[in-house]
Amino acid sequence: MIRRPEPVPDTGSMQPAPLPRLTPLPAPTRPDPVRDRWTDQMRLAIAEAALAPATGDVPVGALVLGPDGGVLGRGHNEREAVGDPTAHAEVVAIRQAAAAVGEWRLSGCTLVVTLEPCTMCAGAIVLSRIDRVVYGALDEKAGAAGSLFDVMRDRRLNHRPEVIWGVLAEECGDQLRAFFDTQR
Repeated sequence: MIRRPEPVPDTGSMQPAPLPRLTPLPAPTRPDPVRDRWTDQMRLAIAEAALAPATGDVPVGALVLGPDGGVLGRGHNEREAVGDPTAHAEVVAIRQAAAAVGEWRLSGCTLVVTLEPCTMCAGAIVLSRIDRVVYGALDEKAGAAGSLFDVMRDRRLNHRPEVIWGVLAEECGDQLRAFFDTQR
């Protein structure tokens, strides 16, 4: 049986109803073997992110790892570099990985990214059937993996990747803060 959403009462106002506000996740503080297992891969993503500022892009880096742990795709933000609003690090890495595999399904793969994915990237992750997402810094303004939204773990979707967050969160956040300090 399909469950339909409850109808929203019409208040006569043209203003949209306010969205519920999620409380951001606290930063992890104690050692966690599941999270700590991904530090080497996150360091590679941080190195990838360091390439973005050369073209004026925000330093976000991403890797898609195959089931064997090998890198299938890598990317950093390229929106400014190529003039493409969809050229987020995750999308660039997913496109490379799909080309390497020869199909759009990335089952068994892991995406490692320095910043919590936005709604667009979360949608691309779900649609590409990536099994796991590992991210560093929270994005309280646009995050869609637990901070502002939780798109990837929405039970209404047919695919929900495992989400591991907070891997080298301080280093990932420091890289972003340093970039934005130079922009002011």
